[in-house]
Amino acid sequence: MGPVKVNAGSYEGWLDKAGADFIDDAALRAALSAPAPAPGRVREILARSLEVSEALPPEDTAALLAVEDPALLEEIFDAARAVKKKVYDNRVVTFAPLYAANYCVNNCLYCGFRTGNRRAARRMLSGEEIKAEAGALAGRIGHKRLIFVTGEHPSTGADYIAEALRTIYSVKVPTRRGFGQIRRVNVNAAPMTVPDLRKLKEAGIGTYQVFQETYDRELYSRLHPGDTPKADYRWRLYVMHRAFEAGIDDVALGALFGLNPDWKFEVMGLVAHARELEARFGIGPHTISFPRLESADGTALPRESLRNVPDEAFRRLVAVLRLSVPYAGMIVTARERPEIIRSVIAMCTQRDASTRIGIGAYSDRYAGQEAERQQFLLGDTRSLDEVIGELADLGHITSFCTSGYRCGRTGDHIMKLLKSGHESRFCKLNAVLTFREWLDDFASDATKAKGEALIEKEIAEIRARSAHFPPETVKLLDSYYARIGSGERDLCF
Repeated sequence: MGPVKVNAGSYEGWLDKAGADFIDDAALRAALSAPAPAPGRVREILARSLEVSEALPPEDTAALLAVEDPALLEEIFDAARAVKKKVYDNRVVTFAPLYAANYCVNNCLYCGFRTGNRRAARRMLSGEEIKAEAGALAGRIGHKRLIFVTGEHPSTGADYIAEALRTIYSVKVPTRRGFGQIRRVNVNAAPMTVPDLRKLKEAGIGTYQVFQETYDRELYSRLHPGDTPKADYRWRLYVMHRAFEAGIDDVALGALFGLNPDWKFEVMGLVAHARELEARFGIGPHTISFPRLESADGTALPRESLRNVPDEAFRRLVAVLRLSVPYAGMIVTARERPEIIRSVIAMCTQRDASTRIGIGAYSDRYAGQEAERQQFLLGDTRSLDEVIGELADLGHITSFCTSGYRCGRTGDHIMKLLKSGHESRFCKLNAVLTFREWLDDFASDATKAKGEALIEKEIAEIRARSAHFPPETVKLLDSYYARIGSGERDLCF
C-alpha cells in the first residue's frame, strides 16, 4: 500500500508552484558535495553567526560541516560556545519527560512503541495517574517544566492531551520552604489538524514538539510503513505551519540522528526547516533537538545503525546546529552518556534529568530500566540533584525559569529579544531567583553549597554590569531574592 493521505488539503497550500516542498534534496546534497572551504571563509561564517540573526543559508552550514582540520574545528566549537553564552548566558534549563501512553498505530521500525512490538506492556495513564506523576516531578524532584509524551493513537489525541495539561497545571505540592508546581508543559505528540492544535493552545501548551525523524524521503518511506498515518512525509513536515496557524507561539524541531548514515544531510534538513519557518512566519524554532538512536526493545533495525553517528560526529553536529540557528534553544537529552553531555553542554540550553520514560515511572518508582516499559534505553539516569551539582562545578547555573512565556516573551517577541541579546539579561536574573527556590526546596547539602557559591558569583557579575542591569533592576532583584528566602515563590522578571 502506498503512503496514506491523512488530511487532504493539509499542506497543498504551502507547496510551491511546481508542487514541491521546502526540502530540496538535490540542492542540499549539492551543497554538501562542495569542496572544503578556506579557513578565511569559515571564520567569516563564524563571525556572522555571532551576530545572531537568521539561520545560516545552506551553503554556509555545508561549509562548516566540511571542515576537517582539527585547529579549525576547535574554532568552530569555541564560536558555538560563544554564541550560546551571548544569547542565553551561562544558564541551563532542566526539565523531565512525562510519558503518559505507549499505545501507537504506527509501526516505525526503530521504536519500542511501534504497534508491531508484541512484547511492549501497553498502558495509558488516567487523569489521577497523571496528577500523581506531576506531583512526584514537582514535589519530590523539583521540576518546574516537563514535556508530555504520547504515541499516536485515537485514545490519546488532542482531547486527552488538553485535559492532561489542565490536570498538570492544577497540581501544587508543599516543599521544604515553599511549594512545587509545574509551570510549563511542552508537548511531544503526533502531528495534528489545526482545530486539534487550537485545543492544545486553549489548554495552555508550552512548546509543541514534533521531530521529522529523517528528512531523507526515501529513508523515511522505508522506516515508516505505508499503511500508517506517519507514512505521509509531508503531513509531518508541515505540522509546524499548522501549529502557527492554530496560534501556538513556540514550536520545536528535531531529527533522530543515527537513522541516516549521512548525518550531515539531517543537519541540512533541520536548518532548511528553520529557514522555512522564518520565511513564512518570521519566527524560527524555539528549540532544536538532536537525539541519537538508542537501543529499544522489539525494534527492527540492525544494531549497526547505533554506530551511524560516532561521538565526535555528534559533537560536531551540535556545534554546527548551534551556529546555523544561533537564536534557537538546543536540547541535549538523557539518551546520551554523562561524558557526552559534558562535552556539549556549553553549546546547549536545556537538558533533562531524573529522567524516567516508562509509563507511570515517577510515581511507581520501579528499580532500574525495564525495556518492555520504555521507548528506548537511557544513557544518563542520574538524579536532578546530581546533575545540578555537576553543572555548578562546570560553571553553569541551572534555571527553572518559565516567566517569559507568561509575560508574553514568546513567538516573534522572543525572537527579537534573542537576536538582540536582550533575552540573556532576563535569563540571568531569573536563573538566580529560580535556582534559589530549588536550592531551598530540594537540594542536598552538598549541592546547596555549590549552588550558593555560584549564586554569589552571578549576583556579583550582575552588580558589576551596570550598563545591562541598572540600579533599579538590582534593587528589585535584591527584594525578590529576600522574599524567596522567606518562602515566597514564582517571583520573576
